[in-house]
Order: sequence, then C-alpha cells, then structure tokens
Amino acid sequence: MSPALDTVAGDAELPAQADVVVIGGGIVGVSAAYELAKKGLRVALLEKGRVGAEQSSRNWGWCRAYGRSLPELPLARHSLALWGAMDAEIGLEAGFRRTGLLVVTRDPAELAHWEEWTSRTRDYQMRGRILAPAEVQELVPASAERWLGGLYSPDDGRAEPARAAPAIATAARRRGVTIHQECAARGLETTAGAVSAVVTERGVVRTDAVLCAGGAWTSMFCRRHGIDLPQAGVFASACRTDPGPEVTPGGVHTPGYAFRRREDGGYTVAVGGAGRVELTPQGLRYARKFLPLFLKRRKKLTLGIGRSFLSGPEARASWSLDQVSPFERTRVLDPPADPRLIEAAMGRLRAAYPALAGLRVVEAWGGLIDSTPDARPVISPAGPLRGFFVAAGFSGHGFGLGPGAGRLAADLVAGDPPIVDPAPFRYSRLVDGSPLRPSAWG
Repeated sequence: MSPALDTVAGDAELPAQADVVVIGGGIVGVSAAYELAKKGLRVALLEKGRVGAEQSSRNWGWCRAYGRSLPELPLARHSLALWGAMDAEIGLEAGFRRTGLLVVTRDPAELAHWEEWTSRTRDYQMRGRILAPAEVQELVPASAERWLGGLYSPDDGRAEPARAAPAIATAARRRGVTIHQECAARGLETTAGAVSAVVTERGVVRTDAVLCAGGAWTSMFCRRHGIDLPQAGVFASACRTDPGPEVTPGGVHTPGYAFRRREDGGYTVAVGGAGRVELTPQGLRYARKFLPLFLKRRKKLTLGIGRSFLSGPEARASWSLDQVSPFERTRVLDPPADPRLIEAAMGRLRAAYPALAGLRVVEAWGGLIDSTPDARPVISPAGPLRGFFVAAGFSGHGFGLGPGAGRLAADLVAGDPPIVDPAPFRYSRLVDGSPLRPSAWG
C-alpha cells in the first residue's frame, strides 16, 4: 500500500514551449523546478503519476549532513540549510524540524570509523559529536538497550515525506511552473546533437534544456537515447505506527531497526540497509559495476527473481515516441512491503522501548531505492546530447539531499555558478573508467 500523500493541483494544457522541461515530480525534480523558476526561466514539470508518489514519499524522512560521505558533505550541508529555511521560503509547511538524529553501535570498528570521519570534517565546524555509552543513555533514557557509543548531530532533523514534495511543487507552481501529472515523457526530439523537444503522451513541448529527475526510471529513459547510466534498485520496506509516547523528538538508527518521530505522534519504522534485489535485464547489464557495492552490503540484502524482470524500471523495453511507453504502463511504482522486515523492525523496537510496546502498525509500504555503483548521485550533463541533464541515483539519500540537489541541478542547467563543486556528481565518472568505490557509510 502506498503511503498517504498530499495532493498537488496540476495544469491540463501543455505549453508549446518552455525554457526547461523537468521530467520527474519527486523531491529533486520539484526542487529544481522551483529554483529554475526563481531564476526567471519558464519551466514545465512532467510527472507520469502523481507528484512525490514514488520514493520521495516512501523514505524515512531523515534530513542529515552528519555521517555523509565526504564528497557529499558540502551538498548535504547546503541542503540542510535549505530545509531549515524551507517553510519561510515557500510559505507552506514541509514538515522540517531540527530535532537531532542519533546513530548507535556495539561495533568497535564502526565507532573507529566515526572517529576518523569526525576528525576529517573538523574544518566544517559541525556541532555533532561521538557519544559515550552513558551519553547515549541520557539522550534516549527510555531505551532498555545498551550501546558502545553513538554518533549524534543536534543540527540534523526530520521532515514529512508525504508533505514535502507536494508543498515545494505547489510553491513552484505559484512561481509560474506548469505541472503536468499523469503525463509521461516518452522521449526526446533532437536537432544537430542537441535537445529540441520533449515528446509526451499529451503532445510535444519545444525546449533546448531537459532535466531528467526520474528516480529509478532514469536509466531506462536515458538508454532509449543511447546514454549509458549504471543504475540499480533495491526494494525496501517501511511502516508508520499509531501515536505513542515520545521517546525521541528526532530519529534513532540501530543495527537492527531505525525509527523517527512523526508530526502525527506516531513513528516511521524500518530496518536500515535491508531489502531485496531482483534479477533484471538492467541488473545483469551493470552487474560488474555494482559488485563492490553489493558485496559491501550483502548481509542485509536478499536476492530473487520477481516481476521486475519483465516489467518496471529495470526491464528490457523499447518503444517509439508515438507508442504507449513503460512510464504510462506503471503510473506509480507501488511494490508491497516485506512483512518479515516490518515484523522484525517492530519487534526490535517494542523490545528496546517498553513504553512503545503497545504501538500498532497503521500502514506499511514498499519502495525502490535507485543507486549508483559508488552510492553517490549523478547531478550533471549526461552523455553527448547537448542540453540534457540528469539528477538521479541518490542511493537512499535523495530526500535529505533533495533541496540542495535541486538547486545544484538548476545552477548547472541555467549555466550559473554552482552552489557546490559539481565534480563529485559528474556523469562521466560512471562511464570513463574512474574508480567507483562505495563509501563505508553515507
């Protein structure tokens, strides 16, 4: 079952022309559209289903800079600043609260990794710190568990995924962005090696700049135009509970479960890093590139063959621009939750926090997390096609990075000075033989 989601008003009539067309109405796409409109550009946003209906509303809602991989850290910090100013900026409620986030461990090697990370980021003057066992207990006194240590940042926080992307989209529309839901982009028209139009199921929009922020569907879209984008998906599960006592105002991540407080008084609960990888044509195509990342995370992953082999974003597909595309056949990718993961996470949470023993699961859902081989997104011009840009492959970091990623993408599309160095997110690293080393934790 898909999570509840705020609605967004749309525009029925496509514009004949736009300065920029954004494909994908997730948190990154709507943030980019908003930032492009602030720059004075005419923007049309195309969404095959509903704004925010896929991974942007299915994540945990964590917004953090602490613990990010070093190449992502400047973007994460900028994004966190944007989250903090979000409600005042857009005049709507996106649900961000600077509550602090906590990660705990019993593993000395992991604690040593945190200490190294902290020492390497001192120049950023971040307020987070490593906690001793007694300090962890002081921060979450309702916990019956004991930990070797923790990593805590008071500046990180949480937002509401079902609310955030729709709110930003509504603000973008107020700035002149036209939003077209249930309107799939089938492909591109090109002239002399450059983008000249986007063909949709409802008609054609002339443009010389396209940003594809299509989440797990991005590689399929790119492949139709001869652009190779290594991308792999992991099916993950999460749930929300009925209201219960507050044992933390923010979120806590443990090796066996993770949870965060919700604005409605309940909790979003999941097992961090756990999920299912299904055998697909796209997965086989990029298997060699993803092997190091898979080996690093294999303990929490299961392998199998499912419907993904024949349908969905990683299936083999071909279509002409006057035919129904795969994007129209699956308006919203809505995989089921894995009941075993939900039961495991809830059982561990109830055992660890006696005050939460009576919590009931109100809603559970699945999602598909799209990753790159080094678990770092692509925010970049992509391939030899002039005017074509990609913002995808966020590897489970997309919600927290969303506002900053949208701003960076908008800067690149508009040709403005970028807010952060875009080199770590360049498309070329995935195809030019650059070493693709996944970070230990990001």
